[in-house]
Amino acid sequence: MPQPTVSTQWIDITSHDEQTFKGYLALPPAGKGPGIVLIQEIFGVNHHIRSVAEQYALDGYVVLAPDVFWRQEPGVELAYEGDDMDKAFRLVGEIDFTVAVKDLASTVQALRQRPECEGEVASLGYCMGGILAYLAGVASGVDRAVCFYPGGIHNHLDKAADLTVPAQFHFAGNDGHITDEHVAQTRQAFADRDDVEIHVYDGADHGFNCWARRAYHRHAAALSHGRTLSFLEGALENA
Repeated sequence: MPQPTVSTQWIDITSHDEQTFKGYLALPPAGKGPGIVLIQEIFGVNHHIRSVAEQYALDGYVVLAPDVFWRQEPGVELAYEGDDMDKAFRLVGEIDFTVAVKDLASTVQALRQRPECEGEVASLGYCMGGILAYLAGVASGVDRAVCFYPGGIHNHLDKAADLTVPAQFHFAGNDGHITDEHVAQTRQAFADRDDVEIHVYDGADHGFNCWARRAYHRHAAALSHGRTLSFLEGALENA
């Protein structure tokens, strides 16, 4: 007897300025579930991000990963070294984060309108996507935000008071991009919030969740995944 599995497809999303961009949709075996807007690293909606979408779909979520770089180069898919790395840094340097947050709001709307999506919609992102997941919590209409190693977080903590939804941050303990001071500043910014979790993974480096990178850290990836699932279900470790 055939077993139900994850189904995937690229769908069209209409932007706030009436243009169209793509998003990778992964549906759970049950066909329905809560929503996740999955936000890419600087390498596009590449094989790894698509596999993460499928992983969370297997966990029971309806996952939509938008092409964040569509205004610069639609469909970009990059590896983690050499010319691809150079291109990734160029693309993130060119991005308008204000417009990207509006595109995420359009993605949230598109996901909520799908019949398969039931219940909350969360933002979840890695690196650049971690910052955008945080900003989506501020201004894109999600119900909660999960932010993995959000590079440059210290530059956006002036918006901490505007983040009114529960949030979870995952930092690498040995991160060459996000310093201990940046993590401390994040803790301080949310010190009075019982619904904001901050986790640091000793010995892990930036990008620890990505099995395609040398920085992959199996223990940190597994532990953070479990914590994320608990958080998405409404459980808070400090509750």
